[in-house]
Amino acid sequence: MKNLKRRWQLGKVRPGDGSVLPDYRLWQLFSRSVLFLDLVTPSGETHVYAVDVRHLAEAKSRKQHEDAVGKSPAALYLDGVQIHRSNLPTSFPVPGGVIEVATSAFGLKRIHFVAEDGTERALRPHDRSQEGLRARFGRRFPRTSAAVGAVTLLILLTALVISLMHGVEAITRVPAIAEHVGRFVSPVDLPTWGTVVLTVAGVLSAVERATRLRFNRLIDTVSS
Repeated sequence: MKNLKRRWQLGKVRPGDGSVLPDYRLWQLFSRSVLFLDLVTPSGETHVYAVDVRHLAEAKSRKQHEDAVGKSPAALYLDGVQIHRSNLPTSFPVPGGVIEVATSAFGLKRIHFVAEDGTERALRPHDRSQEGLRARFGRRFPRTSAAVGAVTLLILLTALVISLMHGVEAITRVPAIAEHVGRFVSPVDLPTWGTVVLTVAGVLSAVERATRLRFNRLIDTVSS
């Protein structure tokens, strides 16, 4: 299944337009992510690959994607020149493996170089991007960074537990189910303002985890 998924993603990749990687601007903080990968060739030369992800760009059909002049959701650059572009999720072919790129509603959820032997490593974020700023914060204040990560995880786990309890309560309201297993009443009944606060906190927590490329299908989608 993994091989089929990768073949499907590689099939979506189209040739780039040869344009130069645009500079990263401050106003693109929440709409654009740029990450880099340094690869050394067998001859000893180092080439820099860059993945430019436009979070607000719309996916295009195959023909539109081939003919479009605008920005693609994701593009791959080699030493600053665009060589591939694709809709998301995707896998860009590079020497010795692929770069897998995927996003969620909150930002990046995966952007890793996967070597042919199966080893993985995350790409290096642009210093001005939100991923780069979060990484810099983590390096300068490791203890505070770890505390923030623990709090965001706790918030999402709390939201997940409450959502599961409400879901079970809704299911057991069905008469046929209640007759066999009884009715479950959630011990947590948040007021409207409490639900709003938890939802906002959950979204912010999911965004924070996305800047660290931390994504769990169960935990990080509970706020969406």
